[in-house]
Amino acid sequence: MIFKRIFCVPALYLCLMVPVLAQKVTLNETNNGIDFVIDNQTVLTYQTAVAEVPEGVKKDFAKSGFIHPLKSPSGQVLTRIQPKDHYHHYGIWGPWTRATISGREVDFWNLGDGKGRVDFAEVLSKKQNRKGAELVVRQNHLDLKAPESERLAIAEDLKINVKPADKGRYMVDYTSTIETSIPGGIMLDAYRYGGGIGFRATEKWGKDNSSALTSEGKVKKEADGTNARWIFVQGETNDASGESGILFLSHKDNKSHPEPLRVWPVDQYDGEGNVFIEFTPIRHESWEIKPNKPYSLKYRMIVYDGEMTAEEAEAYWQSFVK
Repeated sequence: MIFKRIFCVPALYLCLMVPVLAQKVTLNETNNGIDFVIDNQTVLTYQTAVAEVPEGVKKDFAKSGFIHPLKSPSGQVLTRIQPKDHYHHYGIWGPWTRATISGREVDFWNLGDGKGRVDFAEVLSKKQNRKGAELVVRQNHLDLKAPESERLAIAEDLKINVKPADKGRYMVDYTSTIETSIPGGIMLDAYRYGGGIGFRATEKWGKDNSSALTSEGKVKKEADGTNARWIFVQGETNDASGESGILFLSHKDNKSHPEPLRVWPVDQYDGEGNVFIEFTPIRHESWEIKPNKPYSLKYRMIVYDGEMTAEEAEAYWQSFVK
């Protein structure tokens, strides 16, 4: 696609129309999933195939329906799946943890418990246009221990939209719409993990080579349990600038906005690869999901190389909510 930029030289009363090639975003389907490609470089993959676990690991941890890898504009991989400390962590994803269904506790997050899980079900739509590319998928939240038999507890329509951004960055809109048809509905119980959008960072990041900052000025060691409009996480990579990162934005219409955060303390799971953050709308209060009523959560990610500033992050958030 071609945009035209106008350059004028007043002294010569001359204007030149100079063509500028805009970045193009396309979708590419593979055996593993659906790639989002910007100018021939894959920037993220939504995985439709089941990611098998290593030999000797409980098969319940194998899973589909998540984003990995997600890469910076220069190709640095920023996500991680199946880390040895938490085999149920999958790049960018958002299962609910403690849910009450008909008086029973169901956990869609901790796959090893065998109570519940979330998997890719089907592609609902794909489209590409001059602004970007969009994928909408159905993800099934399964109640594995229901008295009658395994059943669908929550149907989730996940919309992922990728567009180029300024300064060579790109943005990812991530919209989750959930609905249940179970009579009596579901209570998503208050807990420090669950729902929203979670991010398990590359194994290269640890407490000494990564950082975070929230809209309220909280750094990584003090952000856990606080509320925020946005948070960015960045760390050391092989980019020419030396680092890359992701800015996560929570929309003002989301449940419990400004949204509570789960951020691993810097001394938790000591060593490299111990960076985890999540917007968790049910951190401080439960959320009743009534039957046959859709509920949506909207997030945006700005993926970048180099550094993000607080001023830039706030400007991105203002643009998002407008």
